[in-house]
Amino acid sequence: MACLTGWFLSINLVCNLQFPLMTSTQKNKIVQALSQLEIEVPSWGFADTGTRFGKFFQPASAIDTADKFADAGQVNAFTGCCPSVAVHVLWDFQPGEDPKAVARLARKNGVKIGSINPNVFQDQHYKNGSFANPDEKVRKAALDHVFDCIAIQNAVNSRYLSLWFADGTNYPGQDNIRHRKAYFEAGLKATQKRLKGKQIVLVEYKPFEPAFYHTDIADWGMAYLLAKKAGPRAKVLVDTGHHYQAQNIEQIVALLLDEGMLGGFHFNDRRYADDDLTLGSIDPYQIFRIFHEIHAFAADAGKYPDIAYMVDQSHNVKPKIEAMIQTVMTAQELWAKAALVDHRKLQGLQVKGDIVSAENMLKDAFATDVRPAVAAWRKKQGLAPDPLVAFRKSGYERKAARERTRRRKELGIVQGGSYA
Repeated sequence: MACLTGWFLSINLVCNLQFPLMTSTQKNKIVQALSQLEIEVPSWGFADTGTRFGKFFQPASAIDTADKFADAGQVNAFTGCCPSVAVHVLWDFQPGEDPKAVARLARKNGVKIGSINPNVFQDQHYKNGSFANPDEKVRKAALDHVFDCIAIQNAVNSRYLSLWFADGTNYPGQDNIRHRKAYFEAGLKATQKRLKGKQIVLVEYKPFEPAFYHTDIADWGMAYLLAKKAGPRAKVLVDTGHHYQAQNIEQIVALLLDEGMLGGFHFNDRRYADDDLTLGSIDPYQIFRIFHEIHAFAADAGKYPDIAYMVDQSHNVKPKIEAMIQTVMTAQELWAKAALVDHRKLQGLQVKGDIVSAENMLKDAFATDVRPAVAAWRKKQGLAPDPLVAFRKSGYERKAARERTRRRKELGIVQGGSYA
């Protein structure tokens, strides 16, 4: 009985603790910070996609590019911070199609075309790589495709060309690693020279998959070296799912920021590898720490860095639009939490060597419930305070499921199949 009484006393003490509410200054910081955050959503996140073992189909998933833009328009309409859509050239543009017509279709749905993503991994001749293929004809084909994508980029007035390569080898001795590096240097230099104005080419990295012995651009250092050699319009893209478990991603972000080489993000979360999970579903504190580094850099520099914030997720079991809205809401909340850190005070604690208090500044910001402030920001934008609830009430997904089920039947599209 004494133990039980002590337990109740402990609970009462915890419940009676007075945690400070957000001040008006903090609320203003959140409002200002949210105005700095625009997040691009991927067209491929709205279509039927799955794992290498198969797909679980959804009636409301997008059938074509028009559907993808319509769904992306819903995400933007309810969150107010997703005005652009990343497109994959082989998946979103029909052969011979006028890119400007596709751009008009995007605008019709309340969004615009964002980053242009070439596809140099799907066709059969890319079996041994694209830019790094030992066959000169294949390397030229890959580069020509990228040049075609730049022509689309110009036609739709897109700023970003986003490059991810599956290039690598599966077995020792399969190819010459140094020669492949040289091929990449040449290909990226040629790509960078085709850009103009404020256009940027983003060089993404990935430690493995589908190449399991060596990947040609396996980490941020390789991407950094290749981007530096390519030219001033080349920057590094950090995909938060493209790291080994023990890597400190915020350190990578901090170093790239300091070097002026951080061009953009692909947001997702992962438990094991490139899992494409919704942002913050596994480790929200990691995303908070990444955002803290960006806010800290802005505090030192007097302005926010020029970064493209993009989502890269394909959901096999979650509803497509709801998953995207959930990710965007999580990003906004974690961005707002990170904005609460008093960087001047934190620097003072760091100089004094007060490690515990310095860490607690981050922990206190992360523990702050910023949802009321974010909801207030949304209301000022004429948005519903909870985008996910508002979207569900709209009935859009039910209507899309009915309409797209009918269209699939008319088009003879059969949703079925597996890896085998």
